[in-house]
Parts: sequence; structure tokens; C-alpha cells
Amino acid sequence: MIKQVSRNVQRKRRHRRVRKKITGTMERPRLNVFRSNKHIYAQIINDLSGNTMVAASSLDPALRQELGKGSNIEAARKVGALLARRALEAGIEKVVFDRGGYLYHGRVKALAEAARESGLQF
Repeated sequence: MIKQVSRNVQRKRRHRRVRKKITGTMERPRLNVFRSNKHIYAQIINDLSGNTMVAASSLDPALRQELGKGSNIEAARKVGALLARRALEAGIEKVVFDRGGYLYHGRVKALAEAARESGLQF
């Protein structure tokens, strides 16, 4: 009998495999994306010191009022733009993109493209 493996377990395996190769430094921190069924979260992390430098999510008070729902592509675009704006204010221009084991499609893609359009380079 074949044992079923959940999608989240498969995603975590992919994420571990990708994280072996991707590391955020002070010069190029890592932009990490996590999406749940209701919200999307993004943070810029310096893996050498273990610090989160900048973060944004669909739960952020700056976005919460204008977002009706935090789990759609429009919310992901706004989170990406807010994250890029905060990163540029903190002096971060270049990042390494970590899609968190998710496919580069839909909400993850919308967040990444909005961050690029707002000035982040990756």
C-alpha cells in the first residue's frame, strides 16, 4: 500500500532542498514568502545573523483596512509593494528570492513581480 504524503510535507521537502543552496547575506538578504489559506507573508532575512530585517503581510495594519481578503492575487501585489518600499527605506536594494517551496505561480508570482516593480532587484 502506498502512503499518501500531504502537500504541505512535499512543500517543506522542496523548501529544505532549495534552502541548501540559497543563503541570505548582509549584501543580499533572502526574501522569504509564506502563504496560508487566508493570508500571505513576506520577510527579508539575513541568515548570517539570523535577523529579520523587513517584514510585511496581508495582516499588516497598513494594508488591513484596504484589503477585503488577504488570500488573493491583489493582496499579494500590495504586500510585495509594501515590502519593497520598506526594504528600500532600510537601504536594501538587492535580495535573493526564496519562494518557500511553492510554485512560482499565482500569489507568489504576484508578490515577486510587485516587489520588482517597486524597486527591489532579484
